[in-house]
Amino acid sequence: MLESIGLWGLFIGSFLASTVLPFSSEALLLGCIALGNNVWVCVLVASIGNSIGGMTSFGIGWLGNWKWIERIFKVKREKLESIQMKINRYKAIAGFFAWLPFVGDLIAIALGFMRLSPWKCCLYMTIGRFARFAAVGIILSFF
Repeated sequence: MLESIGLWGLFIGSFLASTVLPFSSEALLLGCIALGNNVWVCVLVASIGNSIGGMTSFGIGWLGNWKWIERIFKVKREKLESIQMKINRYKAIAGFFAWLPFVGDLIAIALGFMRLSPWKCCLYMTIGRFARFAAVGIILSFF
């Protein structure tokens, strides 16, 4: 099925993996590369989709509606406030780590909730996500 939707599937899957669906976008990247797609095109597509998904989480945080945050992301207010206190020291640079499993969505939501610069947050989130996918792509290119 992945081969029939190709890079669009990688883009959409990477977007969804970075928002509300807990699954590995790296697995999608692996699948696209295994189908013979160019490693760097796949890395770029996955990075863009994943970054847009992260900014969607940022936007939900920016809106600051606790009911949405709790329902969509299954996160309690206390947990988000705890993350906010930790990232307050680094501000937008904390977006670099928004790709991390389990806490990445919380970081993106907290950055939005803190109303930090969307442009800076997007830049750091994209750099972090690209670095992760590039590392995976480089490792996979050896096999």
